[in-house]
Amino acid sequence: MAKKLVIKVTAGADAPERCSQAFTVAAVAVASGVEVSLWLTGESSWFALPGRAAEFELPHAAPLPDLLDSVLAGGRITLCTQCAARREITEKDVLEGVRIAGAQVFVSEAVQDDVQALVY
Repeated sequence: MAKKLVIKVTAGADAPERCSQAFTVAAVAVASGVEVSLWLTGESSWFALPGRAAEFELPHAAPLPDLLDSVLAGGRITLCTQCAARREITEKDVLEGVRIAGAQVFVSEAVQDDVQALVY
């Protein structure tokens, strides 16, 4: 089993089931003791901002703010540099604990030994 899970979520409110699946897998992995790096890209970028996860709704799914808090507490969350720039999101705007980094950091995380990468 991989010792680390790198998850890239590209979906937000535009594809709520895919978005929820990514956050659910990340939170379950953290709870299971797996090292998790969750990358917010595309429309999921908005969830790096305070209060935005609370606006997300999907019936029969765990609340997104709870999943986000779980990942922040035990894993790492990164907002894509280009995605942030396109949305005029800066480091001062994001939730505490969220970093902004680019593709080179994603690639360096994803190609390490004992890493499984998932994209939603």
